[in-house]
Amino acid sequence: AAWCVLPSRVLLVLTSQKGIQMYESDGSIMVYWHALDVTEHPPALGSLPAQAVFARGIAAAAGRFICVGTSSGAVLVFDIPPKGTNITVSEVLEQHHDAITDIAAELGQAPDGAGDMVTADDAGMLCIWAAGEEFILLSKIPAFGCSCSSVKLWNGIVAGRYRRGGSAEVNAHARWIYALDLAPETGKLLSGAEDSFVHVWKLSRDPDTDNIEVS
Repeated sequence: AAWCVLPSRVLLVLTSQKGIQMYESDGSIMVYWHALDVTEHPPALGSLPAQAVFARGIAAAAGRFICVGTSSGAVLVFDIPPKGTNITVSEVLEQHHDAITDIAAELGQAPDGAGDMVTADDAGMLCIWAAGEEFILLSKIPAFGCSCSSVKLWNGIVAGRYRRGGSAEVNAHARWIYALDLAPETGKLLSGAEDSFVHVWKLSRDPDTDNIEVS
């Protein structure tokens, strides 16, 4: 579930194994329902189990779109009108081969040429996108051998949460990281993990070298 804040409206978006629901911010009206292609019949006795079908990862992007990931690795891009229920799927992004785990949109001021959306999958691969009338793939960050369960994006800096405890390129925790959040105005990143610690990190860029600094 996520609040998607757009310039003209705020929608509550819910994902499940059955589909994607979008509600007005007060919960009074469901303005959109997108059903997922769920297998109607269970697998035969002795056969391999059916692959789970679900939606996961939600982000508002480029002022008028809401992006939602799926278990097939596709990212659905929904075009949101200023009001009403005429919501449509404007594009399907198909660069991932594993289930989408999280999607993040730019929370700060991205440098020129930097992407403003990042998608993560169950194999740990990240895709960086330029969001707009047409979403353009800018780069891919290869998998690290384990799932990336959450991502954040701020001022062109991508922070990823991995099973082995790494956040971006920082050995942040000794155990699985369960929580990752970011304050867009200050660039402070919070991480909480199974090792019982909560860490607050300061993200910044060196004005002379443009190198990313984490403290």
